[in-house]
Amino acid sequence: MAERKVLNKYYPPDFDPSKIPRLRLGKNRQIKVRLVAPFAMRCNTCGQFIGKGTKFNARKETTDESFHSIPIYRFYIRCQKCAAEITYKTDPENANYIAEKGAERNFEPWREEKALNEQLDKEKEEEEENNPIKALENRTMQSRREMEIMDELDEIRLQNAKAEQGNMRAIEETIRRNNRKEEEEALKKQEEEDDRLAKQIFASEGKRIKRAREEDAVERELAIKQSVCKTAAIAGKSANSAISRAVQGVIRKTKPPPSPAPQTNQQPSLNGMLAAYESDDDQDSD
Repeated sequence: MAERKVLNKYYPPDFDPSKIPRLRLGKNRQIKVRLVAPFAMRCNTCGQFIGKGTKFNARKETTDESFHSIPIYRFYIRCQKCAAEITYKTDPENANYIAEKGAERNFEPWREEKALNEQLDKEKEEEEENNPIKALENRTMQSRREMEIMDELDEIRLQNAKAEQGNMRAIEETIRRNNRKEEEEALKKQEEEDDRLAKQIFASEGKRIKRAREEDAVERELAIKQSVCKTAAIAGKSANSAISRAVQGVIRKTKPPPSPAPQTNQQPSLNGMLAAYESDDDQDSD
């Protein structure tokens, strides 16, 4: 077990590689391969059906046949039921396979249709070569058929264009409807937000705001008018008093001062003293 991991092998001193015999392989030797069935087939011995893609352990060999220097290979498989040998080989000319022995290929309608079309085309070409009038008729029919096909294609294009236009209108209407719905939802959300903010502002600290009655409004107006009248009367009185004070001050300034009493050697009487005292009090009060 350890030798399989050794990188270097021991070569004795008397080793001569020319004395080793070379392996001569035959040209038609068989190789064991793993493959799948390339087509559906039926065994001729037991009638077992073998589907396409069934896996087999097969033997492959190179035949003496070739197509344009492409070698043709033969494969050997065994039936799953009776173990009968089945052989098939490659067909590079048709890019296919050919069942050779032991089994028959199942019927494939598309392959028969292709072969039939090729045969009809070949017969038509031979007929046109021998009969020019027939060739002219065929070309006329072909051109007429092409014109009909083009007309049908134009009609299909018009129908598709109308359908696309109708679809575009439907799409535009759907988009418009969706936009309208979004706008309505946005307005509704805005109104709900406004109502919420109004309730939050007016419902502060649990106080309720009562609606004013008409009698309360009338009483409020009368009270305002009375207060205005009172303030106007007070302002008028203060203005009149200010004017009277100003007039008295002007008169006092323009009044000539009293002439001094003549000095005499006599003693003033009691009445004169009282009169002078009263006049001084009046001036002080002014």
